[in-house]
Amino acid sequence: MIPIHCDKDYRFAFAEPRLIDRFHLTDVAEGVGVSVCALGSDGVPGVFLFEGTTGPGGWVQVEPPLRVDQKHGFVVTVQFQSV
Repeated sequence: MIPIHCDKDYRFAFAEPRLIDRFHLTDVAEGVGVSVCALGSDGVPGVFLFEGTTGPGGWVQVEPPLRVDQKHGFVVTVQFQSV
């Protein structure tokens, strides 16, 4: 079976306040576009933060770093990637 549509997102939540200057996306190839939105304490994606592209090994650089804490994380939506 070949999937026709796949919504793939990654949700990042944190127990302690920190600055995120990069994050890793498992099984995402280099050069794939991503969109990053704020994730509120209710678990619903909110404000658009930035668009980026995965680098080697699925790492995405964040500039300037994101400020996150127990109530505010982020959600990453991966743009279509060929398999």
